[in-house]
Amino acid sequence: MSSSALPGFRDFYPDELARRAHVFRAWRAVAHRYAFVEYDGPPLEPLDLYTKKSGDEIVGQLYNFTDKGKRDVALRPEMTPTFARMVAARANALRKPVRWFSIPQLFRYERAQRGRLREHFQLNVDIVGEESEVADAELLAVAIDIMRELGLTARDVRARVSDRRMLNGILLTLGVAEAQVPAVYGVMDKVARQPREASVAKLGEAGLAPALVERVLRLASGVTFAALQAEFGEAPAAREPIERVARYLDHLAALGVGDWVELDLSIVRGLAYYTGIVFELFDAKGELRAICGGGRYDTLLRAFGNADLPALGFGMGDVVLGELLTERGLWPADAQEPVDFHLVAGNGAGQRPYADALRLVAALRGAGFSVNHAMSGERYLSQATRNQVDGARKAGATSAIYFREDGAVEAVSLLGKMTGAATHSLPADAAIRGDQAVLDSLREWLHQQRDSAR
Repeated sequence: MSSSALPGFRDFYPDELARRAHVFRAWRAVAHRYAFVEYDGPPLEPLDLYTKKSGDEIVGQLYNFTDKGKRDVALRPEMTPTFARMVAARANALRKPVRWFSIPQLFRYERAQRGRLREHFQLNVDIVGEESEVADAELLAVAIDIMRELGLTARDVRARVSDRRMLNGILLTLGVAEAQVPAVYGVMDKVARQPREASVAKLGEAGLAPALVERVLRLASGVTFAALQAEFGEAPAAREPIERVARYLDHLAALGVGDWVELDLSIVRGLAYYTGIVFELFDAKGELRAICGGGRYDTLLRAFGNADLPALGFGMGDVVLGELLTERGLWPADAQEPVDFHLVAGNGAGQRPYADALRLVAALRGAGFSVNHAMSGERYLSQATRNQVDGARKAGATSAIYFREDGAVEAVSLLGKMTGAATHSLPADAAIRGDQAVLDSLREWLHQQRDSAR
């Protein structure tokens, strides 16, 4: 029997799970701050949900099989088709705009490599029913605020934005034929990942003249929005989308994220269903894969039912984001939730039945505290109190709690040095009864210890 997970899959030991929970907390906190509500769907879907959008070639990237009901099914490789299916099913009843988010686990059968595994967790944030570019700005602001929530800055992460409608208008103005645009998009999407000679060759194969090839590659290699406005702002095919992008950039500045954003016409997002503004977030050093990506997909819901609604969204995976937090040293020192109290044997332990110790544990838990204990009456009474306290510190407890000889219960802070550590005493019988005032005083003391330790 193998002692490790399958290739491309992960075990989450408590430390790793605590880091994952740290990311999930940031995702949920920011999504709620922007008034998005959480949903979920099944991890197993009909295979044609994915082939309908991406064609039969996607099957090679899926974990798919025929189930016992003779249905062709697949583990979900992405969430957008499920989201589109769910929205389309209740499109008339849903209040618009829809603002939903989810954190699904996704599966793809592909070669595992840095930043890409065969399973990962992904934040999906989507808006349905709003055409305005304000919604596009709102969506990108969510992604950027998540970076802030995790301690990253505009020096760590850059948001690269473009607009397929604007790019399409510029290409047509330059003389690229409508039939050649998909090939040009394919080259621009890979321009940073393939040799220049390969890009030139592919554009030539698509029928572009050498001079036009050079113009396209200059667009893909970096151009300012001001330069685009000056050259193409009055071109009939490009004027309206350029004006829309100008408003979009103004909205981003008003939302306080403008300094994170730069124009990059090579951001076209490879999936054909994107129709307008698109974006990707990258680490500023350019050493990792995209942290997240998304954009507007106004025609996708139509493919999953009768819903003809404008829509936009993004996906942010946990793998690349985790690598970036590791490289920047931004994981919390102890991502696990600290235990409030650890029951240890004090000088008064032998004067009360062990059942009273368990009753104290139950009363504290009933009041909402987290409490650890030895789960052995023999060990509780026989092991030296000093050793129990040391074990409680190593386990990450905030405080040790024990019975004193005089019949009181005492809590002692484990945050910092033990010499002169803060203590708090309370009547044992009142604590065991769950006396509200007594336990509230203990809660206030515990908060004070944590506040002073920050």
